[in-house]
Amino acid sequence: MAVALVNGQVLTDAQFEPVTVVIEGDRIIAVGRDIDLATTTAQVDLEGDFLLPGFLDTQVNGGGGLLFNDAPTVETIATIGAAHRRYGVTGFLPTLISDDLEKVVCAIEAVDQAIETGVPGVLGIHIEGPFLSERRKGVHDASKFRTLDEAALTLLTSSRRGRTLVTLAPETTTPEMIGRLAGAGVTVAAGHTNATYERLIEALSAGVTGFTHLFNAMSPLANREPGAVGAALDHQDSWCGVIIDGRHIHPAALRIAFRAKRHDRFMLVTDAMPSVGMVDKNFTIQGRPIRVVNGVCVDENGTLAGSDLDMASAVRNAVELTGLDLADAAAMASTNPAAFLGLGKELGRIAPGYRANLTLLDRGLKATRTWIDGSAA
Repeated sequence: MAVALVNGQVLTDAQFEPVTVVIEGDRIIAVGRDIDLATTTAQVDLEGDFLLPGFLDTQVNGGGGLLFNDAPTVETIATIGAAHRRYGVTGFLPTLISDDLEKVVCAIEAVDQAIETGVPGVLGIHIEGPFLSERRKGVHDASKFRTLDEAALTLLTSSRRGRTLVTLAPETTTPEMIGRLAGAGVTVAAGHTNATYERLIEALSAGVTGFTHLFNAMSPLANREPGAVGAALDHQDSWCGVIIDGRHIHPAALRIAFRAKRHDRFMLVTDAMPSVGMVDKNFTIQGRPIRVVNGVCVDENGTLAGSDLDMASAVRNAVELTGLDLADAAAMASTNPAAFLGLGKELGRIAPGYRANLTLLDRGLKATRTWIDGSAA
């Protein structure tokens, strides 16, 4: 039977309204002010808090003390998902950083199984590398890097369930290969790239539709060479992931980016590591020790190594550091990534017919409750 969520400030297509949301099974069946509640079996009082489309994070390396690369299993995915759900995430892509292709096989199989067995929130997989630039490697292990060949193409298109997002450096492959990936239904993003502006525009024409963690690990915007950053901001139809933790990108750079490109093409991502949801913040990546210093993950050389950011904090930071209003920040955490992944007709909105994936934030913009396919936690 139906459940009514009442007395909340509900984000409905870019504005907050004091409407009722009715859920039945895994779907939203009604949104409005004058709903007959006699047909519902229960009412949930939201006490004036903000009801948003559930957050969707396309870049989640770990959480709850586990790193996906260390053990790409259904159990690891479930632990990571549960850790991030506490911060409003109702949909995510477990993310595998550069590794051997045998590890990629295991990761794809684990995500397929997780979706088949109903692990909450799993939408697919993000394979970040190993087709990356050594010049822009960040914390990735360059010994794992390789070019995108036929064997890798077959592997990257082998997932049976959910969405596949691949981050690659366009200079490690050809426009033809990018086109074949995109043609097979893979979402292709440029990242960890030292490509020129011209090479990026060529890749965008071939099938790249997004940029992984804009500004970070990519050729910068300069006066004579706009680089990857320039291509990302100049190309109005591509999506850009941004890590808003106050360290990865200066707030002024974010504000400039938000003025250069329409807001519905930006996505909040966490690039989260095992430390999210943990008291003990220390962990390792492929044998290298990582410390969390003032909320920032760094390796022994001080190189940024993902983040200790959660999505509720990313939304809050977007409002506080850049001046976005909550509606825009929430869309960057839900509506926009859903569209990027081709899931905009079922996720990212609070509207009849959409999956009942919802996040409740209190007045301090902290997550207090979530619903995934109608199931509350």
